[in-house]
Amino acid sequence: MGGAAAAPRGERPAGLPVPDAEEGRTGRGEARVEDALADAVVKAVRDTGGYGGAVYLRSRDRRSLVLCVMSGVPRSLLKPWWRIPVSGALPMCETFRSGETQYLPDDRATMLRFPQFTAALPYSFAHAYQPVRVGGETVGVLAVLCSSSREPAGEEEVREGLRRAGRDMEERLAEYARGLPGRTDADAVAYGIEYDDQPVSVRLPTPPAQAVAIGMIEWDLAGDRWSGDDDALELLGVSREEFGGTMAAVEERVSPDDLYELRAARRDAEDTGQIRGRHFRVLEEPRDEGERVHYRPVELWGHVVRARSSDRLLVGALIDVAGGVTAAEAAERLPDGLFSLDQDGRVIYANRRCQDLLGSDLERLLGHYPWQVLTWLRDPAYEDRYRAAMLTQQPVSYLVRDPDGVWLGFVLYPGVHGLTGRVFRTTAPAGAEPGRALPPSSEPAAPPTGLVTTARAGALYHVVQMASVLTESVTVRDVCRAVSEQLLPAFGAQEVALYSVRDGRMYLLWEDGYPQHFLDPFEGVSLEADLPGVHALTTRLPLFFESPEELVGAYPRLALDPMTSWAFLPLIASGHPVGSCILGWNTPHRFTAEERSALTALAGLTAQAMERARLYDAESAVARGLQEGLLPHRLPTVDRLRVTARYLPGTKGMDIGGDWYDVIRTGRGVALVIGDVEGHSVGAAAVMGQLRSAVHSFAASGRPPQEVVTHTNQLLAELETDIFATCCYIELDPATGHARAVRAGHPPPLLRHPDGSAETLELPGGVLLGVQPDADYPVAEFTLEPGSVLALYTDGLVEVPGSDIATGIETVLSCLAVSPTDSMEELADRILGAARRAEDRPDDVALLLTAYDPAGPG
Repeated sequence: MGGAAAAPRGERPAGLPVPDAEEGRTGRGEARVEDALADAVVKAVRDTGGYGGAVYLRSRDRRSLVLCVMSGVPRSLLKPWWRIPVSGALPMCETFRSGETQYLPDDRATMLRFPQFTAALPYSFAHAYQPVRVGGETVGVLAVLCSSSREPAGEEEVREGLRRAGRDMEERLAEYARGLPGRTDADAVAYGIEYDDQPVSVRLPTPPAQAVAIGMIEWDLAGDRWSGDDDALELLGVSREEFGGTMAAVEERVSPDDLYELRAARRDAEDTGQIRGRHFRVLEEPRDEGERVHYRPVELWGHVVRARSSDRLLVGALIDVAGGVTAAEAAERLPDGLFSLDQDGRVIYANRRCQDLLGSDLERLLGHYPWQVLTWLRDPAYEDRYRAAMLTQQPVSYLVRDPDGVWLGFVLYPGVHGLTGRVFRTTAPAGAEPGRALPPSSEPAAPPTGLVTTARAGALYHVVQMASVLTESVTVRDVCRAVSEQLLPAFGAQEVALYSVRDGRMYLLWEDGYPQHFLDPFEGVSLEADLPGVHALTTRLPLFFESPEELVGAYPRLALDPMTSWAFLPLIASGHPVGSCILGWNTPHRFTAEERSALTALAGLTAQAMERARLYDAESAVARGLQEGLLPHRLPTVDRLRVTARYLPGTKGMDIGGDWYDVIRTGRGVALVIGDVEGHSVGAAAVMGQLRSAVHSFAASGRPPQEVVTHTNQLLAELETDIFATCCYIELDPATGHARAVRAGHPPPLLRHPDGSAETLELPGGVLLGVQPDADYPVAEFTLEPGSVLALYTDGLVEVPGSDIATGIETVLSCLAVSPTDSMEELADRILGAARRAEDRPDDVALLLTAYDPAGPG
């Protein structure tokens, strides 16, 4: 429990400074990185023909991509993806890592490349991603969403739009970075381009709507005199010069059918002191000769004020209602229910028929998610239909059964700024289920896109992603690394500690983010200790603390680190306690019910993977011990030669391999042997042991090199194992440096000359051992010069994924040429390091180095 000290509440995270009002702004006046990106995101959506866009920037610790600016897509829908691991199996993460543009035209393409992403968002939409660079350094990713069913922009058009947007963003971000306070290094233009805040939502532009005209009026009720501003007179359709200013002059402008409403407005003012929306129509003069007279609907609102005790003056407004109010009236006349949701899914309108069908008045619905207000709409399948509509921008229809057993049909018509819906009574077919698509006979709307899910997308994604990563984790260390790389960025935590149980005590397996030595006092604590991590395990219940006060209240003696919120998760696998996982946040963190469930589920996955990996480590240790027992425990000391060897097991899989090496004294000198039995299994190791014993026996009996290899080949063929092997056998006379070599399908030796040059010894060779019992193996002869180094190796050293073996040989050869030869031990380590990284060996590696030094002892 611990980590970097949290910033004071309200203080802006590092990398996002807020300059003074007069200083630190860019030429555009952009004091925040969000300001520099907002217009560019909107432009990118427009240029690619999309309906939504977003920009992710790297976090300060470089572990995460953090959503910075979004447009056209509700923030609530993307909340689980506000912060994602850079290593995640998501298209935006892949784009960031590879630096390449990606275009995914539909859900099928997404499923093929990113199945976990599709599992979390099972909707059909096109999406494309562009790396955002500053000064040649990738600092983020631009994403745009497009419809996959409407007339979409072509792929090349989308890619070109992304490239233009990427260049635009680079210019804006570089200008922003140059304006940061304290900036002195003009070359490091990517300085400060990082983000750890919440995303900012930018509204896409909408077609201009007709403005509502409002005119202010004063009505002297005692004298029946009217006066109004220019807007009021324009609504009445008269000029100031023409208007007489009397009630009679107003009545001349009102439709005869509505004169009662105007006169009733006067009574309202006298009786109640106010007028509340009296509706009437006013005459509009024909614009062209012969055009028919028509009327414009207006409403009158106002209240009475008293200038003097005898005066009654009404101050009010004349409002043009030809648009909005008239549309609402039209909606009230519909036989179906009509409602509107804002971009986040909250109710902003519902006509009376909708209120009747849903059994709820408007005041209860306004500003709320319908599935939160109405208990019978709380099935996640219904919320999923809203997600499908908003993320695909296609109509979605589905069935719902209300508490009285009445079937209702819902149709959702999405737009980038919200959603309009219809609801109506319908007859469901036999076997119908709530949440399923409406049958064609009930509603002609387009069928819904996407799939019905029964869990919220955010929790589902994190669980699916973690399950996928843990499936590929083999060792306990792999599991710990995966948990750290996934959980910290996904939930915005700053520290993690993983403990395992052994002999009734807790031992640290992995930690990240803690102050140095902070966890030392907790090492080896008993399961009876009064600690939250222990209690979470022994009670098998997760513990969540949203503030230091909560944690101290429960554990007064517990030493605290600089964190402010914590989660203590038990790791239970098949009912067996495995350990605990502790997460810490350096800012106040509220654990929602969804997040608690997700973390608990992820702890279960971690426990299962941990137990599996622990079993693997134990079995692997036994297997490796068996293999090491088959290899020489030490090499003989030979006069005039300096010899060393290395064996490294592969990192992929649990089976042991069949690589071996040996140094054997013969009657004529010393035999240098290296071999490789195909396959990775206990059987391969057993064959390797038999071959090594045979070679050792044949060589020690004084047989020449050709006979040693020939007899070994015949022995392997007689074993009838269907396993083949390679071998390189070199007999060397230390007194003269003369060597005789035989190769059986093995990679060629490498030779470094005394002058530092190095070459591959292309010696003639025969087929693999065990292929042809009567195969011939030619002998090649060469002489080592004093100061030469001979390198024998197995193909695991030079096999490079995605490249040919010649490239790997050239890499080793170059290292052999430039490395010092004073110490064979250091030379062996340098060759292994140059050939491949220790954590990325798909195959076992054996290496045998021999330096010829005739000036040495003997």
